[in-house]
Amino acid sequence: MEITKRIIKKILLLFFGFLFLLIGMVGIIMPLLPTTPFVILAGICFSGSCKKLRDWLEKAPLFGHYIRHYREKTGISIWIKIKTLIFLWTGMIVSMVLAGMLLIYIILPIIGICVTIHIMLLKTAKHKSSENQDSLE
Repeated sequence: MEITKRIIKKILLLFFGFLFLLIGMVGIIMPLLPTTPFVILAGICFSGSCKKLRDWLEKAPLFGHYIRHYREKTGISIWIKIKTLIFLWTGMIVSMVLAGMLLIYIILPIIGICVTIHIMLLKTAKHKSSENQDSLE
């Protein structure tokens, strides 16, 4: 019975790991959907289910730096924070203009403020190596 529970847990963690990774990939293209939290969640799920997948994700050129910086608590450079916020707010404003709906005018700024606060609260890296990694939030 205990073995069955562990197998089910691993399968669920794998499923959610791939789901969160997919959502994170979509977040690269859609400005309203953040990339980083979903990729980090995928890494957490893979950590509990399959070490090879966790290692693969951590070494992936597109996502690896998100997980490494989060796990190692090294932070991100101020330049990445600035680029991320510019991209975030540009996407938000374009989305609001294109949508033209009152509800969107209310919801998107709230989301933008929350994401901005989260980004500003992230540790700022003291080294320049993270500047080579682009953030597409």
